[in-house]
Amino acid sequence: EFYGKGAPYNALVGKDSTRGVAKMSLDPADLTHDTTGLTEEELKSLDDIFNNVYKAKYPIVGYTSRRILNEDGSPNLDFKPEDQPHFNIKDEF
Repeated sequence: EFYGKGAPYNALVGKDSTRGVAKMSLDPADLTHDTTGLTEEELKSLDDIFNNVYKAKYPIVGYTSRRILNEDGSPNLDFKPEDQPHFNIKDEF
């Protein structure tokens, strides 16, 4: 009901919206992975939301292509889930 078509958080679906979550913004310009220029308060909010909301409610089921593909679209053979921020095998499986 929150993420489906026409729902309040549908703009977050299928993309890395890290900046938007930190800023509590659904502005399309904020729906990106870029955290450049975020305040300490926004970064703390992001960490709190990730740990206390997202990790508590949703298991990690995949990663955005930005993490698993190189810029040319080829597979990033060096990608390892266990090297990703906040990944903990006992939490995810």
